Amino acid sequence: MHSLILLPGLACDAELWRGTLPALAGVARVHVADVHTRCHSLPDMATTLLAEHPGRQVLVGASMGGMVALHAALQAPDRVAGLALLGTSARADTPELVALRTQACTLFEQGRMDEVLHANVAFAFHPDNAADEAQVEGYLALVRRAGAAQLVRQNRAVMARPDLRPLLPRMACPTLVMVGEADQLTPPEHADEIAAGIAGAQRMTIAGAGHMLTLEQPDRVAQALLQWLHRLP
Repeated sequence: MHSLILLPGLACDAELWRGTLPALAGVARVHVADVHTRCHSLPDMATTLLAEHPGRQVLVGASMGGMVALHAALQAPDRVAGLALLGTSARADTPELVALRTQACTLFEQGRMDEVLHANVAFAFHPDNAADEAQVEGYLALVRRAGAAQLVRQNRAVMARPDLRPLLPRMACPTLVMVGEADQLTPPEHADEIAAGIAGAQRMTIAGAGHMLTLEQPDRVAQALLQWLHRLP
């Protein structure tokens, strides 16, 4: 049985995986990591993750969690038995994105968190799901739980990340790259780059999803992960 570590995205926690956990728990020992809440950079998050979880692991990362998983695989390739990267990117932020994140951090510090979160819904969800009040409110509650300080610190960690695309060919573990068909935050071309850079990587599009794959289409994501896990050595 594999040891499976789930890495949430920015300002998210175990709730992000609520819809996929029951299926995954049947085939793996599952742990939801929280290193993103305790470290100040993506490399430090990866180093802490590896230190706290000895032995070989399968890493499943969503968005920023996928970035942490990539760093872990680069730091200790012999420790990572598989990578599943959901709605993530190997690119560095563009100057325009850095400016947007910096502006958002200022608003978070001013107590205007909901203003930013509501504006982000249209980019985070498939258009059909952005109109689902219950789903959107669940997402907002999830991020509010993290709080403004975590939002600022984690955004700064993402802004400081390097471009990992030139390093992708170093990765030799089985890799699944998953992206929502309507992902506007890490669009399908970002998934294409990762899949092209890692030899043998499998690339998959999730219909009916934007960036928040595990909230929008938990059953489809779980089924794809299960099929991939069963094929791991």
